[in-house]
This record gives sequence, C-alpha cells and structure tokens, in this order.
Amino acid sequence: MIYQSISMPHRTVMVIASDPATFQLVTQLIARRDDWKLLTATQGTQGVDMTSACQPDVVVMDTGLSDIGGLDALKMLRDDFSTSHIPVIALSSDAQQTHIDQGLKAGFYRYLIKPFRLTELLDAIDEAVRFNPKNIGPVVPPSNPQGPSEGLPSRLDAT
Repeated sequence: MIYQSISMPHRTVMVIASDPATFQLVTQLIARRDDWKLLTATQGTQGVDMTSACQPDVVVMDTGLSDIGGLDALKMLRDDFSTSHIPVIALSSDAQQTHIDQGLKAGFYRYLIKPFRLTELLDAIDEAVRFNPKNIGPVVPPSNPQGPSEGLPSRLDAT
C-alpha cells in the first residue's frame, strides 16, 4: 500500500518593509505558519523586483519604505501585467482618511493602520490568498477595508 502525505498547499507571502520593528514582527508572525512560505525585502524596488520574479500569492507592504513611496511601489506592481493580480496589503502609520482612501483607490487590497491587531493582519493575508485570481477568482476588496476590530490584544506599535 502506498501512503501519500496530505498537506495544505504552501502559499507565498512577500513582506516588503524598511522599518526594522515592522519587518521583524511581521516576518516572525508569518514564519509561524506552516502553510506559508515567506519572502522578504527591506527596500521597495527590491520587493517589486522579487514580486515580479517570484509571483507570491500576496504582498504585505509597509508604506513607509526608505527608497520609494508605498504608493509608487504599488503603482509599479499594478502597471506590470505579471504582478497586477497580486493582492497587496498596506501597513501604515498614516491614519488620515484621505490617505487611506487614496491607497485603496490606488489598488491596495487592504489598508491596515499601525498599531493593528495581529489577527487583523493574519486574517487579511488569509483572505487575500483565497481571493487571489491565480488561486480562485477575481480580487474583491472587503466591504470594511480596515478590517475587524476583534482579535488578539497584541498590537503592532512600530511607526
């Protein structure tokens, strides 16, 4: 008799963050998931290039990148046919509603404000992976783009 190992398919999550505290917390959180493969970049242009080359299922991007703006990096991803379908989740310390609206209009799948609940990020990644067109169908942003307020009490306080 032949036995096969049945496991969840690995999904790839690309993290692009220049801020050391954000980078460390988010990468450690994602690395805990056995069903997620983690790719990382500490610069926006490097992250855009790696996203194009590796085709992750979802990108988690801190909008406060040191080399290019988060909206500029997002535009580069949206303008490239090979990456235009990949959901991008923004992490931002900018809570101004006009900037949130601008980010969502530009194409961020979700826009999470720091400090955010860790479960918000995990839920957003799970949702984005499920709705990635290469996995199931079209990317449809949720009705509440800032996410639910319930979850773990732990928060990301990096700015």
